[in-house]
This record gives sequence, structure tokens and C-alpha cells, in this order.
Amino acid sequence: MSEKSSYKDVFIFDHPLIQHKLAIMRDKDTSTKEFRELVSEVSMLMAYEVTRDLPLRPVDVETPIGIAHCHMIEGKKLALIPILRAGLGMVEGMINLVPMAKVGHIGLYRDPETLEPIEYYCKLPDDIQNRDVILLDPMLATGGSAAASVGFLKDRNIEHIKFVCLIAAPEGIERLHSEHPDVPIFCAGLDERLNEHAYTVPGLGDAGDRLFGTK
Repeated sequence: MSEKSSYKDVFIFDHPLIQHKLAIMRDKDTSTKEFRELVSEVSMLMAYEVTRDLPLRPVDVETPIGIAHCHMIEGKKLALIPILRAGLGMVEGMINLVPMAKVGHIGLYRDPETLEPIEYYCKLPDDIQNRDVILLDPMLATGGSAAASVGFLKDRNIEHIKFVCLIAAPEGIERLHSEHPDVPIFCAGLDERLNEHAYTVPGLGDAGDRLFGTK
């Protein structure tokens, strides 16, 4: 279950399992192995709600006893696009729930002079224009990378995009929605603010480092 926040088109997941696992992820003493597993588990739980609006079609299924009037997803194609590198940690959990989705990748770096995000890698499914895209990044901090990634996708004529993260900061939400008001945001937690180093407070640290055991 998710609740709509005071921000337009921002959904915060209030499911007890998600909130419990998020609390463990925030703990500085949580190991890399456990952190990685938790990110995958929470991503799978979030996928359940993010895909709630998939259209269904009625079907008749023959069971061992008789005919059941059921529903199946009506041909909606999905693509999961993690923002490298931390977004990779969210893919496995989501693909376990929606195995028919294809996976692309976007890599960005920040220009040291202009501080603007620069695309250095982008590999997308051939039929990406026919798919609904779920853009993945554990943290929505300044919003620069998320907004740039959405822009890169729109430049390729991709229209239907959702952004999914574990934790968002108000500054990131405002940046993303100021540039792309049509993109809904789904998160497990909304933090207070950014600190002077652009980390969310209270946050969980650097998600990429904690996922991959780097510093």
C-alpha cells in the first residue's frame, strides 16, 4: 500500500515490511551482504505497487475442476532502467516480480566544471518506445541525475516514465518535478533535507558504496 504525499504525484510506501526493512538499511552497522539483500527485497515489494495500474483482460482458464473466469495483464510491456551504478541493486528484486520486463542501463557522471550530469553510457531495449519505463535509483538527493536521465529518455521519444527510489529528499523531488512534472515518483521514505555534501538527512549513506562494499 502507498500513500500520496503532500507533493503532487509522489507516493510513499507505508507497508510495514517496507518500513521495517528500510529501518535496517539505514543502520550504519548493517553489512554489505544484508544491505544488498534488503535493497532487492524492498525493490520487489515496491514493484507490487508501482505496477498496480497495469491493464488487465478477462480470460477463461480451464482448471482440473472446471472453467475459471480470470484476468491477465493485457500486453503491457515494461522496461527497467537502473541509473548506474547504485540503481543496479534494485533490478533483481523487480525482475523477480516482473520477469517479462527488459532491462536497459544509463550511466552518468558530473562535469567537474559545470557540475551538470553527462551521459557516458546508455543501452536500451530496441523496442523501448513501446514500453513503459521504470527508472531506478536508490536515492533521489539533488535530483540532478534523475532529471537528466528522464531527459535522456525523452530525447529518445520515450513517453511513459515512472521514477522509483528508496529515499527521496524534498530538494530532489522539487528538481525532478520542476523539469519533468509528468513523471510520478515512488519512494519508501521521504527524508528531511540535504546536508552540505548533498546527502539526504538522516539518509543511509552512499547507497552504491554500501551495495558494493566500496568507499
